[in-house]
Amino acid sequence: MPQERRQSTRHVTAREDRIPIFQKAIYSIGGLVNNIQAAALGSMVIILNLGLGMNPALVGLIGTIPRIIDAVIDPFVGYTSDNTRTRWGRRRPFIFCGAISAGLLYAIMFQLYHGHSQSFYFWYFLGVQVLFLIGFTFYSIPWIALGYEMTPDYHERTRLQGASNFIAQFAWVIAPWFFKIMDNKNMFIDLVHGARILAMVIGAFILFGGILPAIFNKEHFGKLPKPKAIKGFVNNMKDFFSGFAITLKNRPFVKLCAVTFLIFNGFMLASAFSAYVIFFYVYHGDYSKGGTLLGWFGSLSSICTFCVIFLTTWISTRIGKRNTFFITISISIIGYALKWIGYSPEHPYLLLVAAPFIAFGLGSLFTLVGSMIADVCDLDELTTETRREGMYGAVYWWIVKLGMAGASLLAGILLNVTGFNIALGANQTTQTLFYMRLCDIGIPIVTSLAAIFIIMTFDISEARAHDTRKQVERRREERRSEERRSEERREIERRSEERRKEA
Repeated sequence: MPQERRQSTRHVTAREDRIPIFQKAIYSIGGLVNNIQAAALGSMVIILNLGLGMNPALVGLIGTIPRIIDAVIDPFVGYTSDNTRTRWGRRRPFIFCGAISAGLLYAIMFQLYHGHSQSFYFWYFLGVQVLFLIGFTFYSIPWIALGYEMTPDYHERTRLQGASNFIAQFAWVIAPWFFKIMDNKNMFIDLVHGARILAMVIGAFILFGGILPAIFNKEHFGKLPKPKAIKGFVNNMKDFFSGFAITLKNRPFVKLCAVTFLIFNGFMLASAFSAYVIFFYVYHGDYSKGGTLLGWFGSLSSICTFCVIFLTTWISTRIGKRNTFFITISISIIGYALKWIGYSPEHPYLLLVAAPFIAFGLGSLFTLVGSMIADVCDLDELTTETRREGMYGAVYWWIVKLGMAGASLLAGILLNVTGFNIALGANQTTQTLFYMRLCDIGIPIVTSLAAIFIIMTFDISEARAHDTRKQVERRREERRSEERRSEERREIERRSEERRKEA
């Protein structure tokens, strides 16, 4: 009986719901653009310190302030995108303009030269980065929302997110080499010169790659009826905050945010400790050997993530998103546990055994959760009779970005709690080394287990998602029929009025 029920609730994607390969490829290039800016900015900002001699504390401040501003404007962009109606759709105008402005500003951001004061570098880079992130938000949030609406099919949504994440992963493979490129003395005068040229190349890719989804991708809900006009700034703000509150009251959505917060930030906290464990426990203060091991571990993890995204997409179409989540996150927990054995001073490269397992964490997270949020948007339409992919995408990434800031702060605090003292160099205490390994391995295991528990209560199954889709499509047809009848009545009344006047 259970087997029959599982078979009966599994659906095959209809031909009209499938996204053509070309459409998936174009949307996935947009994903690469979305990731390359984050990966490149993180790799290139180091030139402020190593190339221009800025105080590291100021460099850290430059990285914090724009992100806070970025997180604040995300929901506003999502709300505006949801409520915009143009002949080109709701999302595409934002994507087009955002890509152009972000590409130009990225190139301008790194046009720095020697001979200026530290204050000049600080304000110049901070100001342009704020403008860049605002421009990029106008690209990224509508692009994310576009992915939620490109197909109404439960499985095809996962395939789209899988394809996008697969292509986007190349950004994290390429970015670690950016410093090597900038520091190439055969090509550039110095590090700062290399950054100027590389920024122009990356800016051009953001611009031209970013406008492709605006030109070629199709919006499933691009021609929705125009929402009722809300007069006045105060009323618009009330409508915005009302929508924001409704989004945060959606329990399945909040669960997905919590799951992402736990897994992603657990990973980020572990990453913050990994370098210290490798440098001071495995290699006893040898940065050169430790850096090489870190590089290989990162590269192997990135390569394995490609395979994980493919496997996650394939498995999900057979057993559902929630069951796939249980499997992939459980495998990542095994990987974190294997790090305890892998951190071996006698056999340091044993650590690489853990990389393929850990890759199942983030590799599956954004593929599955992105698809699940699209299902949430259908459920939201059933309740509110509006399509609000922009608001859901914005609030989701708003929470992720705030979590990243919190994880960065917490990592520094926990490092102090372990007793780490940079002045001791390779002579850290045995207790400190133990606590660092415990944080590195224990935190992501605990957060992943908590995430699995939350997903156990996530109740949008494949069967429910398909039932919800049928209901919202029936309601849309009923509304369209009512609108046609209303239009016909108005036309009859108009003609009657004309005949009356003629008589």
